[in-house]
Amino acid sequence: MKASVYYGPQNVKVENVEEPKVQPGTVKVKVKYACICGTDLHVYRGEKKIGARAPIISGHEFTGEIVETGAGVTQCNVGDRVIVENFWGCGECIYCREGEYYACQQLEAYGLQHPGGFAEYVVVREDKVFQLPDQISDEVAAVIEPTAVAMQSVKNSNLKIGDKVAVFGAGPMGLLVTQCAKAAGASQIIVFEIHEKRRQLAWEMGADYVFDPTKEDPVKKVQELTGDGVDIAFDAAGAEESFLAALDSVRPKGELMIVSVFADYVTYSPFFQQKGVKTIKTTRGNHHMFPKVMGLLVKGSIVVDPVITSTIRLDDIVELGYKKLLAGEEGKVLVSPEL
Repeated sequence: MKASVYYGPQNVKVENVEEPKVQPGTVKVKVKYACICGTDLHVYRGEKKIGARAPIISGHEFTGEIVETGAGVTQCNVGDRVIVENFWGCGECIYCREGEYYACQQLEAYGLQHPGGFAEYVVVREDKVFQLPDQISDEVAAVIEPTAVAMQSVKNSNLKIGDKVAVFGAGPMGLLVTQCAKAAGASQIIVFEIHEKRRQLAWEMGADYVFDPTKEDPVKKVQELTGDGVDIAFDAAGAEESFLAALDSVRPKGELMIVSVFADYVTYSPFFQQKGVKTIKTTRGNHHMFPKVMGLLVKGSIVVDPVITSTIRLDDIVELGYKKLLAGEEGKVLVSPEL
C-alpha cells in the first residue's frame, strides 16, 4: 500500500509499504481522509520532544471505513464508518487507573510511536474507534479529533456564558477554539493572527474582532475593547510572544489556557502573574469529548467546515501540505489516499 513515511527532520517519503495485518482486538480501517496537525509539523521539523519514532507512518487525525476485524472484536463491524482516537496511556499509572490517561507520562499515539493514518490502511485498537452518524460527512469527520481537543480546552477553562475571550493564533486549533468558545457562550471573541488568510477564516469561525499582532499591540487592543482585559485567553500559537501577550491581556484573576505545543522555551517573570492573581492552565484531548463533538456537529451547534481549506493527494503531502501549512497559507489540510 502507499504511505507517507517520516524518516527524520524534513525527510518524508511517499512510498509503497507492506499492508498492515489485523491482530486480536484490532480493526483494519481504509483511510478516507487524514488531517495534517500542528504536531505533525513539529515532527516534520524534527523536534525531538514530540517523541516520534523514525521511521514511522505519520498522521494521527484520520477517519475511514472498517474493512476487516480481528479476533475478539465485538463492538465493530465491517462497513462501519469510524473516527479514531489517537493516543492512550500505559494503563498502570495512577492517572490511567483513575481514567485520566491523558495525563500519563508514557503516552503513545498513532502516527508517532505506531503507524498512523497517512496511508491507505491502518490497523487500530477496537477501543479507540467511534462509529460515525450518517449526518457527518467523511471530510468533517476527519476534523473531529482536533475539535475534541479544542472543546476540551474550553471545557477545562473557567469560561462562563457572557465571558470575554482572546485567542492568540488562528491556525486550525485556534480557529476551532474560536468556534467552541462561541458555542460555549463567549460574548466577545478577539483573535490575533499574523497571516491574512487565517484572519479571514477567524471571521468565518465566529470571531468578533480580528487583528494582525504585527500591526496592532494585542494587549492595548484588548484593553481598549474590554476595559480591564479578557476573562480567558487561549494561546494557540505556541510562541514566547503569544504567551506573554496572552498573559498580559488577561484581567486580574483571569486565566490563560495553553492549547498549543511550544517548540521553544519561554522566559517570563511570574511577578505580574502573581500581582494579577492570574491562572495558567494546560489541556490535552480526552476520548469523552468525541461523542459530544459529534452530537454538537449533528445538531449544528458547532460548524467546522470553514476550517478545511484544501484536500490533497497523499503524493503531495510535503509540497501542498507541510510546506504550505508552515508558511501559514492553509487552515486544515485533508490528505486523501484515495485521490
